[in-house]
Amino acid sequence: MHQSKTLPVSITLGMAISVLSAQKPWQDPTRHTIQFVTVDQGVRLEVLDWGGSGRDVVLLTGSGHTAHVYDEFAPRLTDCCHVYGITRRGFGASSRPASGYDDQRLADDVFHAIEEAKIVKPVLIGHSMAGGEMTTLGRQHSDRVSGLVYLDAIADLEDDPPADKEWAALQQKMPPNLLPSPVCPPVDTSSFAAFRITRGCGLGFLLPESEFRQQFEDVNGSVGQVTVPDWVMRSIGQQQVYRKDYSNIRVPLLVMMQFPRFPETYKPKDDEERALIQQFIDRGNVIVGKWVAKVKRGVPDARFVDIPSSGHYLWATKETEVLREIHAFISGLPASK
Repeated sequence: MHQSKTLPVSITLGMAISVLSAQKPWQDPTRHTIQFVTVDQGVRLEVLDWGGSGRDVVLLTGSGHTAHVYDEFAPRLTDCCHVYGITRRGFGASSRPASGYDDQRLADDVFHAIEEAKIVKPVLIGHSMAGGEMTTLGRQHSDRVSGLVYLDAIADLEDDPPADKEWAALQQKMPPNLLPSPVCPPVDTSSFAAFRITRGCGLGFLLPESEFRQQFEDVNGSVGQVTVPDWVMRSIGQQQVYRKDYSNIRVPLLVMMQFPRFPETYKPKDDEERALIQQFIDRGNVIVGKWVAKVKRGVPDARFVDIPSSGHYLWATKETEVLREIHAFISGLPASK
Protein backbone atom coordinates (compact mmCIF):
# COMPACT_ATOMS: atom_id res chain seq x y z
CA MET A 1 0.00 0.00 0.00
CA HIS A 2 1.44 3.39 -1.06
CA GLN A 3 1.79 5.77 1.86
CA SER A 4 1.26 9.55 1.27
CA LYS A 5 3.82 11.92 2.66
CA THR A 6 2.65 15.00 4.54
CA LEU A 7 5.09 17.70 5.62
CA PRO A 8 4.94 18.83 9.23
CA VAL A 9 3.04 22.09 9.81
CA SER A 10 6.19 23.84 11.01
CA ILE A 11 7.99 23.04 7.75
CA THR A 12 4.98 24.08 5.67
CA LEU A 13 4.80 27.47 7.44
CA GLY A 14 8.52 27.92 7.05
CA MET A 15 8.27 27.28 3.31
CA ALA A 16 5.41 29.78 3.01
CA ILE A 17 7.43 32.44 4.83
CA SER A 18 10.39 31.72 2.56
CA VAL A 19 8.20 32.18 -0.52
CA LEU A 20 6.84 35.47 0.81
CA SER A 21 10.35 36.64 1.67
CA ALA A 22 11.47 35.86 -1.86
CA GLN A 23 8.81 38.07 -3.41
CA LYS A 24 10.09 41.12 -5.22
CA PRO A 25 10.18 44.34 -3.19
CA TRP A 26 7.64 47.05 -3.99
CA GLN A 27 8.40 49.05 -7.11
CA ASP A 28 7.01 52.45 -8.00
CA PRO A 29 4.49 51.83 -10.81
CA THR A 30 4.78 55.39 -12.13
CA ARG A 31 6.62 55.80 -15.37
CA HIS A 32 9.35 58.26 -14.58
CA THR A 33 13.10 58.42 -14.53
CA ILE A 34 15.14 59.77 -11.63
CA GLN A 35 18.35 61.75 -11.70
CA PHE A 36 20.29 63.64 -9.05
CA VAL A 37 21.75 67.06 -9.71
CA THR A 38 24.25 69.03 -7.62
CA VAL A 39 22.93 72.43 -6.52
CA ASP A 40 25.33 73.34 -3.71
CA GLN A 41 28.49 71.99 -2.14
CA GLY A 42 27.64 68.47 -1.02
CA VAL A 43 23.94 68.90 -1.84
CA ARG A 44 22.15 66.90 -4.51
CA LEU A 45 18.46 67.09 -5.34
CA GLU A 46 16.23 64.39 -6.76
CA VAL A 47 14.67 65.32 -10.10
CA LEU A 48 11.84 63.20 -11.47
CA ASP A 49 11.09 63.12 -15.20
CA TRP A 50 7.65 61.86 -16.20
CA GLY A 51 8.31 62.53 -19.89
CA GLY A 52 5.83 64.05 -22.31
CA SER A 53 6.19 66.42 -25.22
CA GLY A 54 5.83 70.16 -25.47
CA ARG A 55 6.81 72.95 -23.13
CA ASP A 56 8.90 72.02 -20.08
CA VAL A 57 7.05 72.11 -16.75
CA VAL A 58 8.53 71.76 -13.25
CA LEU A 59 6.31 70.73 -10.32
CA LEU A 60 7.31 72.00 -6.86
CA THR A 61 5.80 70.70 -3.64
CA GLY A 62 4.52 72.02 -0.37
CA SER A 63 6.47 71.54 2.86
CA GLY A 64 6.89 67.94 3.98
CA HIS A 65 6.44 66.40 0.54
CA THR A 66 8.69 65.01 -2.16
CA ALA A 67 8.24 65.20 -5.92
CA HIS A 68 6.61 61.74 -5.75
CA VAL A 69 3.48 63.40 -4.36
CA TYR A 70 2.74 64.25 -8.02
CA ASP A 71 3.20 60.68 -9.30
CA GLU A 72 -0.47 60.45 -10.27
CA PHE A 73 -1.03 64.10 -11.21
CA ALA A 74 2.07 64.67 -13.37
CA PRO A 75 1.29 62.07 -16.07
CA ARG A 76 -1.95 63.94 -16.81
CA LEU A 77 0.12 66.89 -18.04
CA THR A 78 2.34 64.90 -20.38
CA ASP A 79 -0.12 65.44 -23.24
CA CYS A 80 0.96 69.09 -23.46
CA CYS A 81 4.27 69.25 -21.63
CA HIS A 82 7.50 67.58 -20.66
CA VAL A 83 6.96 67.24 -16.93
CA TYR A 84 9.60 67.27 -14.19
CA GLY A 85 9.47 67.44 -10.41
CA ILE A 86 12.08 68.48 -7.83
CA THR A 87 12.39 67.22 -4.24
CA ARG A 88 13.79 70.04 -2.10
CA ARG A 89 16.74 69.58 0.23
CA GLY A 90 15.99 67.82 3.50
CA PHE A 91 13.30 65.53 2.10
CA GLY A 92 13.08 62.12 0.48
CA ALA A 93 16.14 61.05 -1.49
CA SER A 94 17.56 64.59 -1.74
CA SER A 95 20.49 65.58 0.46
CA ARG A 96 19.82 66.60 4.04
CA PRO A 97 22.43 69.27 4.91
CA ALA A 98 22.49 70.96 8.30
CA SER A 99 21.66 74.37 6.81
CA GLY A 100 20.30 76.12 3.73
CA TYR A 101 16.56 76.15 4.39
CA ASP A 102 15.88 79.86 3.93
CA ASP A 103 13.79 81.05 1.00
CA GLN A 104 16.70 82.44 -1.01
CA ARG A 105 18.72 79.23 -0.75
CA LEU A 106 15.73 77.06 -1.63
CA ALA A 107 14.97 79.27 -4.64
CA ASP A 108 18.62 79.01 -5.68
CA ASP A 109 18.34 75.22 -5.37
CA VAL A 110 15.42 75.18 -7.81
CA PHE A 111 17.27 77.44 -10.24
CA HIS A 112 20.45 75.34 -10.17
CA ALA A 113 18.44 72.10 -10.50
CA ILE A 114 16.77 73.48 -13.63
CA GLU A 115 20.11 74.54 -15.05
CA GLU A 116 21.90 71.28 -14.22
CA ALA A 117 19.06 69.11 -15.57
CA LYS A 118 18.99 71.26 -18.73
CA ILE A 119 15.30 72.08 -18.37
CA VAL A 120 14.52 74.84 -20.86
CA LYS A 121 12.52 77.90 -19.70
CA PRO A 122 9.94 75.87 -17.81
CA VAL A 123 6.59 76.82 -16.38
CA LEU A 124 6.94 76.45 -12.61
CA ILE A 125 3.88 74.98 -10.90
CA GLY A 126 4.09 75.09 -7.11
CA HIS A 127 1.92 74.17 -4.15
CA SER A 128 1.83 75.89 -0.75
CA MET A 129 5.31 76.95 0.46
CA ALA A 130 6.69 76.50 -3.07
CA GLY A 131 5.08 79.86 -3.78
CA GLY A 132 7.96 81.51 -1.95
CA GLU A 133 10.59 79.73 -4.01
CA MET A 134 8.77 80.50 -7.26
CA THR A 135 8.30 84.16 -6.40
CA THR A 136 11.96 84.67 -5.55
CA LEU A 137 13.17 82.74 -8.58
CA GLY A 138 10.70 84.50 -10.88
CA ARG A 139 11.78 87.91 -9.60
CA GLN A 140 15.48 87.16 -10.03
CA HIS A 141 15.41 84.96 -13.15
CA SER A 142 12.36 85.82 -15.24
CA ASP A 143 14.46 85.24 -18.33
CA ARG A 144 14.87 81.57 -17.36
CA VAL A 145 11.19 80.66 -16.91
CA SER A 146 8.07 80.92 -19.08
CA GLY A 147 5.35 81.26 -16.46
CA LEU A 148 4.36 80.68 -12.84
CA VAL A 149 1.34 78.73 -11.56
CA TYR A 150 0.46 79.02 -7.87
CA LEU A 151 -1.61 76.21 -6.35
CA ASP A 152 -2.93 77.79 -3.13
CA ALA A 153 0.56 79.24 -2.80
CA ILE A 154 0.21 83.01 -2.27
CA ALA A 155 -0.41 82.94 1.49
CA ASP A 156 1.82 85.56 3.06
CA LEU A 157 3.03 85.50 6.65
CA GLU A 158 3.19 89.28 6.55
CA ASP A 159 -0.62 89.11 6.45
CA ASP A 160 -1.17 85.87 8.33
CA PRO A 161 -4.81 85.25 9.42
CA PRO A 162 -3.96 84.10 13.00
CA ALA A 163 -1.96 87.30 13.49
CA ASP A 164 -5.01 89.40 12.56
CA LYS A 165 -6.71 90.21 15.89
CA GLU A 166 -10.19 90.58 14.40
CA TRP A 167 -9.96 87.31 12.44
CA ALA A 168 -8.52 85.43 15.45
CA ALA A 169 -11.27 86.72 17.77
CA LEU A 170 -13.99 85.72 15.32
CA GLN A 171 -12.45 82.30 14.81
CA GLN A 172 -12.82 81.62 18.53
CA LYS A 173 -16.57 82.21 18.21
CA MET A 174 -17.12 79.86 15.29
CA PRO A 175 -19.33 76.79 15.93
CA PRO A 176 -17.20 73.65 16.34
CA ASN A 177 -19.02 71.78 13.57
CA LEU A 178 -18.75 74.58 11.00
CA LEU A 179 -16.48 72.34 8.93
CA PRO A 180 -17.23 68.83 10.22
CA SER A 181 -14.50 66.19 10.03
CA PRO A 182 -15.27 62.87 8.33
CA VAL A 183 -15.80 59.78 10.49
CA CYS A 184 -12.85 57.55 9.69
CA PRO A 185 -11.52 54.18 10.83
CA PRO A 186 -8.19 54.07 12.69
CA VAL A 187 -5.16 54.61 10.48
CA ASP A 188 -3.90 51.17 9.42
CA THR A 189 -0.09 50.90 9.37
CA SER A 190 0.04 47.18 8.57
CA SER A 191 0.87 47.94 4.94
CA PHE A 192 1.44 51.01 2.81
CA ALA A 193 -1.63 50.21 0.70
CA ALA A 194 -3.84 50.12 3.81
CA PHE A 195 -2.14 53.23 5.22
CA ARG A 196 -2.83 55.15 2.02
CA ILE A 197 -6.54 54.32 2.09
CA THR A 198 -7.11 55.01 5.78
CA ARG A 199 -5.09 58.22 5.69
CA GLY A 200 -7.06 59.24 2.63
CA CYS A 201 -10.29 59.25 4.62
CA GLY A 202 -9.00 61.93 7.00
CA LEU A 203 -7.35 63.93 4.22
CA GLY A 204 -10.36 63.76 1.95
CA PHE A 205 -8.28 62.56 -1.00
CA LEU A 206 -5.69 59.92 -1.84
CA LEU A 207 -1.98 60.60 -2.24
CA PRO A 208 0.22 58.17 -4.17
CA GLU A 209 1.60 55.23 -2.22
CA SER A 210 5.02 56.19 -3.57
CA GLU A 211 4.84 59.46 -1.62
CA PHE A 212 4.10 57.70 1.67
CA ARG A 213 7.04 55.40 1.01
CA GLN A 214 9.22 58.51 0.78
CA GLN A 215 7.83 59.91 4.03
CA PHE A 216 7.88 56.79 6.21
CA GLU A 217 10.21 53.88 6.86
CA ASP A 218 9.31 50.46 5.46
CA VAL A 219 9.45 47.95 8.33
CA ASN A 220 8.97 44.54 6.72
CA GLY A 221 6.11 45.90 4.63
CA SER A 222 4.45 47.90 7.41
CA VAL A 223 4.61 51.67 7.90
CA GLY A 224 7.33 52.79 10.31
CA GLN A 225 8.64 56.12 11.57
CA VAL A 226 8.68 59.40 9.67
CA THR A 227 11.92 59.70 7.69
CA VAL A 228 12.29 63.49 7.94
CA PRO A 229 13.76 64.60 11.29
CA ASP A 230 11.98 67.28 13.31
CA TRP A 231 14.91 69.67 12.93
CA VAL A 232 14.40 69.82 9.15
CA MET A 233 10.76 70.82 9.57
CA ARG A 234 11.71 73.38 12.22
CA SER A 235 14.38 74.83 9.94
CA ILE A 236 11.87 75.15 7.12
CA GLY A 237 9.29 76.80 9.40
CA GLN A 238 11.73 79.24 11.00
CA GLN A 239 12.99 80.47 7.66
CA GLN A 240 9.62 81.17 6.05
CA VAL A 241 8.95 84.52 7.78
CA TYR A 242 9.62 86.94 4.95
CA ARG A 243 7.79 89.43 2.78
CA LYS A 244 6.80 88.10 -0.63
CA ASP A 245 7.84 90.44 -3.39
CA TYR A 246 6.35 89.96 -6.87
CA SER A 247 8.11 92.97 -8.39
CA ASN A 248 10.18 92.40 -11.54
CA ILE A 249 8.37 89.16 -12.40
CA ARG A 250 8.07 89.49 -16.17
CA VAL A 251 6.26 86.29 -17.07
CA PRO A 252 2.54 85.36 -17.02
CA LEU A 253 1.19 84.27 -13.66
CA LEU A 254 -1.79 82.07 -12.73
CA VAL A 255 -3.16 81.71 -9.20
CA MET A 256 -5.65 78.99 -8.26
CA MET A 257 -7.13 78.80 -4.79
CA GLN A 258 -10.36 78.62 -2.80
CA PHE A 259 -11.52 82.07 -1.72
CA PRO A 260 -13.33 82.28 1.64
CA ARG A 261 -17.09 81.71 1.38
CA PHE A 262 -19.97 80.61 3.57
CA PRO A 263 -19.90 76.78 3.95
CA GLU A 264 -22.63 75.34 1.73
CA THR A 265 -23.30 72.37 4.00
CA TYR A 266 -23.68 74.28 7.28
CA LYS A 267 -27.10 75.40 8.48
CA PRO A 268 -26.86 78.20 11.09
CA LYS A 269 -29.08 77.81 14.14
CA ASP A 270 -30.32 81.41 13.87
CA ASP A 271 -29.77 84.75 12.13
CA GLU A 272 -27.28 85.85 14.76
CA GLU A 273 -25.04 82.86 14.12
CA ARG A 274 -25.35 83.32 10.37
CA ALA A 275 -24.28 86.96 10.69
CA LEU A 276 -21.31 86.02 12.88
CA ILE A 277 -20.11 83.40 10.41
CA GLN A 278 -20.51 85.83 7.54
CA GLN A 279 -18.45 88.40 9.44
CA PHE A 280 -15.69 85.81 9.85
CA ILE A 281 -15.81 84.99 6.13
CA ASP A 282 -15.72 88.67 5.23
CA ARG A 283 -12.65 89.23 7.40
CA GLY A 284 -10.97 86.29 5.72
CA ASN A 285 -11.62 87.87 2.35
CA VAL A 286 -10.05 91.13 3.56
CA ILE A 287 -6.84 89.24 4.39
CA VAL A 288 -6.86 87.26 1.15
CA GLY A 289 -7.50 90.53 -0.66
CA LYS A 290 -4.18 91.82 0.68
CA TRP A 291 -2.43 88.78 -0.79
CA VAL A 292 -4.12 89.34 -4.15
CA ALA A 293 -3.28 93.07 -4.15
CA LYS A 294 0.36 92.29 -3.48
CA VAL A 295 0.48 89.91 -6.45
CA LYS A 296 -1.22 92.44 -8.73
CA ARG A 297 1.13 95.22 -7.74
CA GLY A 298 3.96 93.17 -9.18
CA VAL A 299 2.08 91.40 -11.99
CA PRO A 300 -1.00 93.50 -12.89
CA ASP A 301 -2.38 91.01 -15.42
CA ALA A 302 -2.04 87.96 -13.14
CA ARG A 303 -5.02 85.62 -13.54
CA PHE A 304 -6.89 84.43 -10.43
CA VAL A 305 -9.18 81.40 -10.45
CA ASP A 306 -11.47 80.65 -7.51
CA ILE A 307 -12.05 76.88 -7.13
CA PRO A 308 -14.81 76.30 -4.55
CA SER A 309 -14.64 73.38 -2.10
CA SER A 310 -11.09 72.61 -3.16
CA GLY A 311 -9.23 73.04 0.12
CA HIS A 312 -5.48 73.37 0.32
CA TYR A 313 -4.63 70.37 -1.89
CA LEU A 314 -6.72 71.58 -4.81
CA TRP A 315 -4.65 69.73 -7.41
CA ALA A 316 -5.74 66.48 -5.70
CA THR A 317 -9.32 67.38 -4.71
CA LYS A 318 -10.26 69.23 -7.92
CA GLU A 319 -7.90 67.66 -10.41
CA THR A 320 -10.12 68.15 -13.48
CA GLU A 321 -10.58 71.87 -12.88
CA VAL A 322 -6.91 72.43 -12.07
CA LEU A 323 -5.73 70.52 -15.14
CA ARG A 324 -8.13 72.47 -17.35
CA GLU A 325 -6.78 75.80 -16.10
CA ILE A 326 -3.15 74.71 -16.43
CA HIS A 327 -3.70 73.47 -19.99
CA ALA A 328 -5.40 76.75 -20.94
CA PHE A 329 -2.63 78.80 -19.31
CA ILE A 330 0.14 76.91 -21.06
CA SER A 331 -1.58 76.95 -24.46
CA GLY A 332 -1.87 80.73 -24.18
CA LEU A 333 1.82 81.36 -23.49
CA PRO A 334 4.03 82.90 -26.18
CA ALA A 335 6.17 80.41 -28.07
CA SER A 336 9.50 79.69 -26.39
CA LYS A 337 12.47 81.39 -27.94
